[in-house]
Amino acid sequence: MVRVSLMRWYVLYHMAVVRLLMRNEEAIEQITRLLDSSAVETTNTSMRLPVALRDAATVAVRELGIAPSTTALTATALRAMLEAVVMQAVLDAHYEQHPQARPGLAELAIAAAELDGHPLAGRTGLLRQAAAEITRTHPNADADDVLLWAEARASASA
Repeated sequence: MVRVSLMRWYVLYHMAVVRLLMRNEEAIEQITRLLDSSAVETTNTSMRLPVALRDAATVAVRELGIAPSTTALTATALRAMLEAVVMQAVLDAHYEQHPQARPGLAELAIAAAELDGHPLAGRTGLLRQAAAEITRTHPNADADDVLLWAEARASASA
């Protein structure tokens, strides 16, 4: 009896996960379609923004010229956030289906070093060793922590 209940729970759980993934996939597709649209129609919106944020945007537009208007700045920032959310959702779905493809901390540190032009970018052995060492005492370490640890080790041995 317990075995049947457990099996039923397992099936229902996986059906719920599949439905959630399908909803996420549909939402991602819809957002992507909308962001790719060439429509130029605009709409009036009423957004409540913190006064300090609105004022900072006004100063950035007026004094730094980062956008033609605060509306353009807001639209650009919203688009960038939506694109980032879609990219992260697609990446998360990929890792869900292919967990072995998820890069480890050492790979993330090597990539970060290469992207940043870090002096240790070519020393992958040192970065791999630093990643292994730092996770022993700091299990939530990130790529920057690894680079800092590797720098400290390299300067201590120099």
